[in-house]
Amino acid sequence: MVIQFTTAQTPQDLEQILALQSSNLPTNISKEEAQQQGFVTVQHHYELLAAMNQPHPHIIAKANETVVGYALVMLPSFSDQIEVLKPMFQTINSLTYLEQPLHEVPYFVMGQVCVDKNFRGQQVFSGLYQKMKREMSPHFDCIITEIATRNTRSMRAHEKVGFETIHIFEDETEEWVIVAWDWGG
Repeated sequence: MVIQFTTAQTPQDLEQILALQSSNLPTNISKEEAQQQGFVTVQHHYELLAAMNQPHPHIIAKANETVVGYALVMLPSFSDQIEVLKPMFQTINSLTYLEQPLHEVPYFVMGQVCVDKNFRGQQVFSGLYQKMKREMSPHFDCIITEIATRNTRSMRAHEKVGFETIHIFEDETEEWVIVAWDWGG
C-alpha cells in the first residue's frame, strides 16, 4: 500500500486526525498498549486544530485517502490554548539552545505525532518528520516537542529521527523531556 505524505487541506483531513487521536488517548487504550505502543496526551477540538493548521498546515500520512498518521504544527502563539502544554511553553522560554535564549530562536512545536497501529513499523513516523522538515525548515531553525518519559516508544522514535534532549522537568501530571531537532546550519 502506497503511503502519501502531504499536508492537511480539508475538513475531512482534520476530522480524521481527531479520530486517530481519539483512538490513541490513554483513556481509550489499555495500560499495556500505552506502554508498548505509545499514546497521545492531548485531545484537541476541531476549532483549535483548524486554527493551528494556519499558516503552516499539519503534516499527514494517507493511505487510500485515509489519514494513517499525523504530526501537528503548533506555533508559539498557541502557548496558552492547551492547559497541559502551558508548563512546556513556560519552560521553553527559560531555556538556552543553539547558544542563545530559546525564545529568540525561530522554532515551532510539534504539537503531537501519532501513527495508526496498523501502519506502525512502516517508516510512517520518520516519513512524517521528513515531510515536516521539508515544509517547515525554510521558516524555522528548529523543532521542539515534549514527551512523557514513560512514553518510551516515542522517546526512542524521536531520538532516531534526530531529536536531542535539551531539558527534563516535572509538572503536576507527569515527568517530561523537552527535545529539539536543529535544522540550522
